[in-house]
Amino acid sequence: MIDIPSAARRHLLGTGATGLLGSYVVRDLLLDGQPLALVVRGDRRTTPEARVERIVAAWESELGKRLPRPRVVAGDLTRPACGLAPADMEWVARHCGSLLHNAASLSFRGSERNAAPWLSNVTGTTHVLGLARAAGIDEFHHVSTAYVCGLRTGRVTEGELLVGQAFGNDYEQSKAEAEAMVRSEGPRSVTVYRPSIIVGDSRTGYTTTFHGLFAVLRLGHTLLTRVALGSTSGPAILSLLGAPPDDHKNFVPVDWVAAAIAHGVQTPAARGMTFHLTHPAPVSNATIGDVVQEAVERFSRAASPDDPDLCDERWFADNLASQLEVYRSYFRNDPTFDRTNTDRLFHHIPCPDLDHATLLRMAKFAIEDDFGRAPRPEAPRRGDVPRPASAPSG
Repeated sequence: MIDIPSAARRHLLGTGATGLLGSYVVRDLLLDGQPLALVVRGDRRTTPEARVERIVAAWESELGKRLPRPRVVAGDLTRPACGLAPADMEWVARHCGSLLHNAASLSFRGSERNAAPWLSNVTGTTHVLGLARAAGIDEFHHVSTAYVCGLRTGRVTEGELLVGQAFGNDYEQSKAEAEAMVRSEGPRSVTVYRPSIIVGDSRTGYTTTFHGLFAVLRLGHTLLTRVALGSTSGPAILSLLGAPPDDHKNFVPVDWVAAAIAHGVQTPAARGMTFHLTHPAPVSNATIGDVVQEAVERFSRAASPDDPDLCDERWFADNLASQLEVYRSYFRNDPTFDRTNTDRLFHHIPCPDLDHATLLRMAKFAIEDDFGRAPRPEAPRRGDVPRPASAPSG
């Protein structure tokens, strides 16, 4: 460990900056004037610096103002201590007093520990903790998930973690293992943020990840090209998922989650606490079904009634069911997430309503964006919704 006086450490070191949530946290911290250093992986086409520059430039275009540039540190979460070069490790040790670990894989299934989601969520967290130890960073902020509760029902408090619960998928279990590791092996100060299901921007609908709600929407949108308008009913989709209409899912907009995390990492009173960044008003499955039905019927192109290849509603139902098997456990009824710490520390940052109109706006964005496949101009124009590169594994 490199011993540097804490007074000299002003930068926050972050992982996961190129994902959806990470890009919003970067925006909010830069707007607050927080000095940042970001561990970013390059690829064969783009350097780490270029990936970060694209994100910051897009926010500048959206905001209409100049933002400071973070320090970019080339790294890879699959390597010990994230594979930092000696010179970069020395710089981090001299300048960074806190670390925000946000990088994660969102994959639901993975039987091999050397692949997603285990490689990013467990092995990656091990390597980030090693980086913190090597650099002498003693303040650790960890982005977990509310679904470390697994298949629990009833009320789940912010202070609970492993209580013998079963898990609905490998993502939940990998995140629970990672959080437990951070608590047992992390530095003296560990603060944990547990968002529920992150959806798009509450104002614009913007998103770069298309899981859960968007996966159902995407299938409805795609299959509608083979069936007549009206076949994609919300109740039919809910029935296929085995999701009772009165059950609820807890969605939170990405801009609110980012605002809460940005406030938490800069607030001494938050140190050592755990926060359920969940919505106080979960969305019913009936509302989800209604939104999906209206979105695909308003914004998707349905098959022509005289199309000789037109399929019937049974075809739609069979195809939807076969492709949504992985999401069946996902659409189980959520427990009640205790928000005692969240309400106390973030009461001045109210979570936006996710009513039918807001969810429909998110659905409209996803369909018009072709679920992340629509071409985008390389140079963003002012007023464009930013499109940061998405790489959940950091």
